[in-house]
Order: sequence, then structure tokens, then C-alpha cells
Amino acid sequence: MPTFDHPGGTIHYEESGSGFPVLLLAPGGMRSTIDVWKRAPWNPVDALSPLYRVIAMDQRNAGGGSTGPIRATDGWDTYTADQLALLDHLGVESAHVMGMCIGGAFIANLLRTAPGRIASAVALQPIGLDGNRDRFHEMFDGWAAEQQADAQDLAGFRENLYGGDDVLWSVSEAQAAEFPVPILVLMGNDEFHPQVASRTLARVAPRATLVEQWKDEDSIPLAQKAVAEFLAANTPG
Repeated sequence: MPTFDHPGGTIHYEESGSGFPVLLLAPGGMRSTIDVWKRAPWNPVDALSPLYRVIAMDQRNAGGGSTGPIRATDGWDTYTADQLALLDHLGVESAHVMGMCIGGAFIANLLRTAPGRIASAVALQPIGLDGNRDRFHEMFDGWAAEQQADAQDLAGFRENLYGGDDVLWSVSEAQAAEFPVPILVLMGNDEFHPQVASRTLARVAPRATLVEQWKDEDSIPLAQKAVAEFLAANTPG
């Protein structure tokens, strides 16, 4: 199980395939781990490995192999630092990034923080705020109950993730309007992944494209084709 340490924690990752890198940021909320991809409508590890160097990772303290301290100052930037540290560890200067669910918020913060490291982004049903804050608090609290951490640190972490009023959680619309890279958004349509989040990202980001249907049996092949064509069109060289 490959892991590496950096000043913020220990990160577990897995690689498959070769070619231009694709960083995968898994669904699962606070339990974003590589294994959750197996329950997605399709598994990008399998779909992309024939053409790309696929880099999948467990997020810290998600129940996989990545760990780190929990502090009241933690938030989206904490995850972003882990993700960039992984790219640095692997010698990756630039990569595509694909994320689902909470992975959409991770992508947005990566594009805010280090847009020069991202060639293009695919956001599958990104999470968003739409009268559902209590549900995110419940999800966080269920995860927090399993952690060995100080209550004040957990409360600060929860507030930094899910206490704001931005639809996309990790960034404002004004920040998303400055994203320079192509983004393919595959729309969500449920409580944690409301349409408004996908539509907001697609409307505000200047190079974003929205795919509305992608999860039902008839749409999956077309959605996979759209993702494949999008990545191919935006792969450098």
C-alpha cells in the first residue's frame, strides 16, 4: 500500500496505467476513499487506466490509509494541501482532475489555489448548498463520532467546511468565475448534490460545459464518451 508522509499527514494513494496524469478525488463525503469509486455509476480507475496515468487517493481520516491531525483551523485548504503534496511527491507538474460528490468541492478549491497545476477538470454531481445545511452537518457529525479528536477541533473543522453560504461550499461564485481551465460538469440531482450546484458551476466558470443526463443505463455510454473526448481534447501535447 503506497503511502508518503508530508508535514500535514500521511497519504495513501494508488496508481494505474500510464500517460498524462489524472488525479481522482473520490465521492463519499467525509469518507472519500479509493474504494468508493467501485460504487459509482462507472469506475474511472478502470475506464481511464488504458490511456492515462490514474492517481487515486484516500482523503485524510476518511477510513482508508490516509491520516492526519484534526484541528479547529482545518478546512478545504487542508485537503488541497494533501492533494498538491501528492502531486509533488509523484513529480507531477500538471494533471487532469476528476472528482465526484465532495470531489467537486475539492476540485473547486484546487482551481482557486493552484490553477496552473490543473489541465482540465471533470466534476461529477458536485455537492452544494441548497437548503440542506443540516444534512451536511449530520453527515459530518456521524463521521466525527468515530474520530479521536477534541470536540472544539471538530466543531471548528465542521464550521470551516459547511458553515459558509456559498453554493459550491469551498469557493464563492466570484472565485469560480476566475477558473481558467476547461471544466466538464455532470449534473447532480439529489439532496447532497443539488442541481443548483452543478448549474452554478457550469454557468459561472467561463470554460465549463454541463451534461445533464449521465447516470441512468441509457446515458452512461454517452457520458463516458463525453468524458473521454473532453480529456483527450484537453491533454497537453
